[in-house]
Parts: sequence; structure tokens; C-alpha cells
Amino acid sequence: MKLLMLGWELPPHNSGGLGVACYHMAKALAAKGTDIDFVVPYSAGHKEIDFMTIHSTSRRIPGGKYSLGAYDHMSIDGMRKAQKQYVRHVEKIIQANPKKHEVIHAHDWLTVEAGIRAKELTGAPLIVHIHATEFDRAGGTRGNPLVHEIEEQGLLMADKIIAVSNITKWMIVKRYQIPANKIEVVHNAIDVSSMPEVNQDIETYRYLRWLQDDGYTVVSAVTRFTIQKGLLQLLRGFAKATTRYDKLVLLLVGDGEQRDELIRASAELEIADKVFFTGFVRGRKWRDAYGLSDVFVMSSISEPFGLTALEAAHHSNALIISKQSGVGEVLANILRYDFWDERKLADQIVAVASSSALRDELRNNIGREYARLNWRDVAQSCIQLYDGLRRGVAA
Repeated sequence: MKLLMLGWELPPHNSGGLGVACYHMAKALAAKGTDIDFVVPYSAGHKEIDFMTIHSTSRRIPGGKYSLGAYDHMSIDGMRKAQKQYVRHVEKIIQANPKKHEVIHAHDWLTVEAGIRAKELTGAPLIVHIHATEFDRAGGTRGNPLVHEIEEQGLLMADKIIAVSNITKWMIVKRYQIPANKIEVVHNAIDVSSMPEVNQDIETYRYLRWLQDDGYTVVSAVTRFTIQKGLLQLLRGFAKATTRYDKLVLLLVGDGEQRDELIRASAELEIADKVFFTGFVRGRKWRDAYGLSDVFVMSSISEPFGLTALEAAHHSNALIISKQSGVGEVLANILRYDFWDERKLADQIVAVASSSALRDELRNNIGREYARLNWRDVAQSCIQLYDGLRRGVAA
């Protein structure tokens, strides 16, 4: 199988879960014998990745967490320039070997124009893989009309669409009037072997560790600070919880355009002494945040999947997940609430914090659940789709 995969990021130059999903999906596909050309919009430098060929569309060096990130709309003009350059480079790859690729697999709106052009040049079937729609990124509102137009064009031109959850599938059906039978749901997974072990001493957050030893419950969220993630609702729900159960602290891991707004909100809610902002972290600080946390909250207004919930489960967190998050489709031993229901969120935080029996039950049961999810199954589902499309083209 010769596959042209179009993505916008790979670790360690990822600004969110898209790059992580692309990496593990491609690795699992390669393990099953798939020959992958993977295209990224910057000078890659991924010397450690030997299971596929990475093509860089420019000499641009990833310059920080917002440098043309997959979730960054702050510079749409710069993004459009990068996308056009990306399309031209994909054309060159195909012109160098026009008969090589049997299937084109494009991830999210950023790459669909290149995917459509590749389909035109090769005649190969196009799969558009939706990890998030513009409605998700805009927190349920319309968002950027140009992005909608590109997204819609990709969905219409795709031979098959992969959605990361049923929530996303029905978002595509409802918002873009795409036939349901054109969309396959393939949930994301987790590669446990790639997760670093937690330092048992957890030196990164010493003050929080001291509070934990004094009986405090550490509630956490690892996320981008954007409207999509429902963090203002999380702060308000957490504030309500602290009026009933004092020994709570909230660890917010990440960064984004809402950072200053969230800091102000924590002060206005009179919980600034209980809310800790780490900034954007990787490596040991990222790992130790999960390891320290007792309760992980995914408060998203619209979350197609939510890989961080699986990462939190791996680190023995009890999970509280908004009903608007797709990861809830593959996990049962979690507490759920509507993102806007701050009172219910507060009830659930207090319930987990005040009952060690409930907390331990959630932790132990979720540990058995998330272990069933693996990227090998994701890769097998993709290969079945590839084979079906190739047979259709041959016919």
C-alpha cells in the first residue's frame, strides 16, 4: 500500500492532539506494511521517525507553540500562504512519481486543498479525516467563514470521510449536509508504551504535592486555553465546589489566547489562591502534572474526541467529562455533565474529592477500559477503508 498522508504537525512540533494522533496512526499503519509519504508545512527535523518518509514543504522552522499551529487562526493570511505553498509542494511530490500513491489521506481543513489537488493529479481516492470542525474550534459558533468554505469543499470532494467520534459524524451530517453513509467513525486510541513513567517523587510541582499530602484534592485540566475548551465554565463550577469543600486546588496546564481572561476570572471568582497556571509544558512537567492530579476534568463545549482524557486515565486520574466530548463514547467509568451545567460539575468535583471510595472505583475501572484502545485497531480500520476505495477505483 502506497499512501500519501497530508498532515499539519507531528510531535514534538505539535500544538495539540492532531499531531499526536497523526504520529501514532502513521506508526501503526507502517507496522502493517503501509509505505507512507507524510507531508508537513515546515522544516521537519524528525530524525527519530524512521517508519515513514517526511516531506517538508518549506524551510520554516517551528518557532513556538503558535507558529502556524493546527489550531491557530490568529494569522489567517500567513496560514493561507503556507497552505498554498503546501499545495505546490504536494504537486511536486506527485509529479516526481505520478503513479506511486494509491490512496490520499488528508487530516483536517488545513490539508484538504492539497488533498483535492492530489486526487486530481493521481486519480487516487481521497479520505478526509476530521479531527475537529470549525464549529468545534469556535466553541459551537460558526467561526471563520473561509475555513468553513475550505472544510465544506473537502468534505464534498472526499471519497470517504473519517470522523473521530459519533459526535463529529453527526456534526458533519447536520452542519454540512453530508450523507451519513459517507462517514466512518474511527475513534482515537492511546499508545501506552510511548507514555513516560511518572517520577514517584513528583518534584515539578512541590507546593501542590505538599497541599496534596495535607489532604487537598488536585483537580486538573490539560488543554489549550480557547473558547472551545469551556474553561470559564470550569472555573465557575470549581468556584462553586470550593464553597462546599475547601481542600481543592485546580491545576491548569497549557496556554492560549484565553490565558489572561482566565487569570482575571479566577481573581473575580475569589479562587486565585486555588488555581495554578503552568503555561505551555512538555516532557517532565507535562508528565508530572498528570501524575500529581487526582481528578481530570474535560470541560469542552465541543470536543470531537479528547486524547488528554486517555492520557489522564493512564495516570490513574478519576475522570469528569463533558457530554459534548467524543471520548465519552469509548469510556463508561467516568462522570459526565453538560458543559454549561456548572452546578452539576461542582457536585461531581465535591463527590469525588470527599469520597475516596468513589475516587478509587473510578480510577481502577477506567484503568481497565482505556487499555482496550490501541492504534493497531485504528490502523486496521483505515486499511479496510483504503482497500475498499482501491477496489472501487479498480472497478
